[in-house]
Amino acid sequence: MTPNSRSGAGRRSLVTLVCGALAAGGLAAAGVATLEPGAASASSHREAPLISGTPQYDNTDVYAFVSPDKPDSTTIVANWIPFEEPAGGPNFFPFAEDAQYDLHIDNNGDAQGELLFRYTFETQTKNDKTFLYNTGPVTSLDDPDLNITQTYDIELIKLHEQKVQSKTKLADDVPVAPSNVGKASMPDYATLRAQAVHKLTSGAQTFAGQADDPFFLDLRVFDLLYGGNLTEVGNDTLKGYNVNSIALQVPTDMITESHEQPIVGIWSTTQRKNAQGYYSQVSRLGSPLVNEVVNPLKDKDKFNASAPWDDAQFLQNVTNPELPKLIEGIYKIPAPDEPRNDLVDVFLKGVEGLNQPPEVRPAEELRLNTSIKPVAEPKRLGVLDGDNAGFPNGRRLTDDVIDASLQVVEGELLGAKNDLGDAVDKNDKDFEHAFPYVALPTEGSRGPLAKGTTEGNDVRSQIGDALTPAGSGAGQDDTTLIAASAGAGAAGILLIGAGLTWWRRMRDQAY
Repeated sequence: MTPNSRSGAGRRSLVTLVCGALAAGGLAAAGVATLEPGAASASSHREAPLISGTPQYDNTDVYAFVSPDKPDSTTIVANWIPFEEPAGGPNFFPFAEDAQYDLHIDNNGDAQGELLFRYTFETQTKNDKTFLYNTGPVTSLDDPDLNITQTYDIELIKLHEQKVQSKTKLADDVPVAPSNVGKASMPDYATLRAQAVHKLTSGAQTFAGQADDPFFLDLRVFDLLYGGNLTEVGNDTLKGYNVNSIALQVPTDMITESHEQPIVGIWSTTQRKNAQGYYSQVSRLGSPLVNEVVNPLKDKDKFNASAPWDDAQFLQNVTNPELPKLIEGIYKIPAPDEPRNDLVDVFLKGVEGLNQPPEVRPAEELRLNTSIKPVAEPKRLGVLDGDNAGFPNGRRLTDDVIDASLQVVEGELLGAKNDLGDAVDKNDKDFEHAFPYVALPTEGSRGPLAKGTTEGNDVRSQIGDALTPAGSGAGQDDTTLIAASAGAGAAGILLIGAGLTWWRRMRDQAY
């Protein structure tokens, strides 16, 4: 793989290239109008028929990189539950209790895991006589007003040739960062995030909780590759949505085979307990995009239930990919010749001389050379732009895997130089500079204030006053509250008055 120097000014988006083709008469519109648009999806979001109906068990994306502020450690971030609408209460987004969320490490390239970090979750409810996720402002993870809480255990399982050699409990009852209900409920969510970072005795640290979805792309790509009309690209479809993240930072020598062999393969899976009480694998993810745009429908559920060791059954999907043919059919950009052994080398083996282990067995894993130190200014195209610390050598949060993968699929490594992309070059939120690195989740109250209210005297502050215990000296009764809300109209007055009465009754009876 030869790095290709690119400047921001010189990079053309897919819209630029295709609009130029349109102007030159290079695109044929015939046949496009007769095709049916498909359902939207994202990289590893709702990627297979069965798992799309059970989001608690659905892996969305996996990231693995040498920690930028601790270069002797490696960070793994795995996400679940796609498209979390921030205001999606009252239950919000807990991890499943009947699932095993697993992070796998293959440290010798044989397509078998040698290490497995297993996360399992339990849910606690303080008061089941209310529908509320929280019964007041939450200022800490042990706040009595946080009605629904979760904790998790971590187990390290060592394997040899897919057989368990040992099991070690690494952590018990670690608190999970809750869903970000909103500004009134969680006025300082960053504090809750910080409290959910837990240090282990091995020098590792762990986090589980809600985060902004770090993946960025324009999802209209699934509407027949932007519907043959690229004037609408450049919108980050995942902006404002959250996911549930598991992040683990470990000393690198804890997961590598040796200093002489520093390359690891990483993937995540979800196992769900079935009706017979046994766990079975229902979701799997390593490299991005594989089960979305490489595997056809007939193989998607099979892939989710399989292991990398058996990936030879999917090899033809890589060597004879569908996506370049679709692009050629709609935009007349020639598809590279098959078989696509270049894709096998990059995505199933690792780049030779960079992140390909010796005697590697081709398999769908996210391969990372842990000996390559992080760079001060990461380039979003990673290895394609000469930055060997980035994708496809692992995957950093800032890596633009859509653009990089599209360019490789369209023959970048075969001499067909191109600058294709979706015109979404970065996440809508800035990532953190320290573990767990993912951005804070969007809060449920992210929308504008209610009509007729102003900052400092809005409905949120009024509800906070209504929750003040009787006799506290707040000096505000029902009449005062209703009068202050007169701008909301008669319907608003009735609702607020009724709501205040209900809150006080609930407080006296339950709290």
